[in-house]
Amino acid sequence: MANAPNQKLKQLYLMKILMEQTDEEHPMSVKDLIGQSQLYDISAERKTLYADIERLTEFGINVVSQKTNTVKYFVGDRPFELAELKLMVDAIQSSRFITPRKSAGLIKKIAALGSIHQAKQLNRHVFVDGQPKSINESVLYNVDAIHAAVNGRTMLNPYRSNKTQR
Repeated sequence: MANAPNQKLKQLYLMKILMEQTDEEHPMSVKDLIGQSQLYDISAERKTLYADIERLTEFGINVVSQKTNTVKYFVGDRPFELAELKLMVDAIQSSRFITPRKSAGLIKKIAALGSIHQAKQLNRHVFVDGQPKSINESVLYNVDAIHAAVNGRTMLNPYRSNKTQR
């Protein structure tokens, strides 16, 4: 397995594993990281994994080591904290002009900014009485076009798409 096609991508897969599966409450041991690497057809040894984690840290990924009975690792800093992700999800779900389908897609993208464990906590349903969701998916794009026109101080032509005006 040393010459496996994914072996050259070992550090990238390690970063993917750490970003997707770890957080402060769900660290992974080196043994767990080796097991997860094998799922991507990557052989990893304990000593090389330490070096790979050091390289990720040098690259700018905040990999935190937690010393208990064994050393466990997790990603310490993410672009958004869990509370901020929850706030964004709540705002999207309570927004009247975003369709249910678009809301689900946006929430799925937001959930990818945290670990899989944090994503489970984002599966929340905000109930706003008397505010039905829009069924018109183009509203989101129209709002964006209006903002672009205001910022560019141009006038929108309702009979032409925004892409053809530029």
